[in-house]
Amino acid sequence: MEFNILTLFPEMFETLKYSIIGKAIENGIIKLNIIDIRDFSRDKHKKVDDTPYGGGAGMIIRPDVVYDAYKSLKKKNVKTIYLSPQGKTLTQEMVKQLSQQKELILLCGHYEGIDERVIEEIEPEEISIGDYVLTGGEIPAMVLIDSISRNVKGVIKEESIKEESFSEGLLEYPQYTRPEIFLNRKVPEVLLSGHHEKIEQWRKQKSFEITKRKRQDLIK
Repeated sequence: MEFNILTLFPEMFETLKYSIIGKAIENGIIKLNIIDIRDFSRDKHKKVDDTPYGGGAGMIIRPDVVYDAYKSLKKKNVKTIYLSPQGKTLTQEMVKQLSQQKELILLCGHYEGIDERVIEEIEPEEISIGDYVLTGGEIPAMVLIDSISRNVKGVIKEESIKEESFSEGLLEYPQYTRPEIFLNRKVPEVLLSGHHEKIEQWRKQKSFEITKRKRQDLIK
């Protein structure tokens, strides 16, 4: 799967070149095509923003610079996503649907945002990672790339995805490893029994209990 990222800060995406996603990039399962919006500035100082009409704090990214960067991709029928606090809140179901795409274009805003006219022209789907405001769209874009990538075939084992939080509408059950006793807390006996059916039943019960306690809104 290929992610085309339109950003003013390409260097921020270096963090994706580590761990599971980094390995998927090395193996060619995931591809990052990072486009520096600043390269399309017509200003000799590579300025990409200006003061807002009507007054107000902050700076607005110019529409012509963003549009030229977007058009440079020369890609038709590729879904475009604008990372914005005004968008639909990201969910696991949305992640699964987006992971079926072969390619995506991610537009990262910054400062006080992007001139509305280019958003109207491009008509991207707007996605938010939560009801709060960040300094730019780069971190939300990385969240989107990470969450989508791990659902792409070959990135991680399918068994791992099936047992994660939200995969079955519930939060994941507790996990334990060695040592068997830690600060006088012992691993639940059922997990040491080797009885797979009882372990499965215990895990389902614990998933339900944890969801009811922490996220009752998920229980229908």
